[in-house]
Amino acid sequence: MAGKARKDLAKANVAALSTLHIGSLVFNGAFIVFSLIFRSRSLVTYAVLSIPAFACQYILESSGRPKYTTLNGKSSLKSAGEDLAAPGLTEYLFDVVWVTWACLLAVLALGDKAWWLFAIVPVFGLWKGWGLIGAARGMLGGPQGQPQGGEEQQQAAPQNRRQRRMAA
Repeated sequence: MAGKARKDLAKANVAALSTLHIGSLVFNGAFIVFSLIFRSRSLVTYAVLSIPAFACQYILESSGRPKYTTLNGKSSLKSAGEDLAAPGLTEYLFDVVWVTWACLLAVLALGDKAWWLFAIVPVFGLWKGWGLIGAARGMLGGPQGQPQGGEEQQQAAPQNRRQRRMAA
């Protein structure tokens, strides 16, 4: 059973990476062709602001690509790679790529001023980081803003089921 789960994860990762790379080729290729042939767009800005998306794609590729070993002419799965459908950092890496693609389309449609939409990425990162800081504060310091009487009531409450029944 575990082997089947690893193989399924490897197939899902290969499909996700294939979709990611094809999408990247389509969006970036269309932007470059459109910029060179139809309307001039800032290729320097494109190069600088596409670096985070390319870095995210590289991280997703290196961590999510399944690895195989060949022994006596037979290929076997060595590692399925990290789950690319997992929430958290993996999800944020995909979000950076998708926001970059949306910015490419906006720049093609609206002009170079649309690169300001890319400011969503650091703002989103700060917002998520602030949420993590708030969660860490809550874990370290306990709940904030609770009246002092609430702590006493919480401590006085019976700890297990039997004690609750006896108290009632």
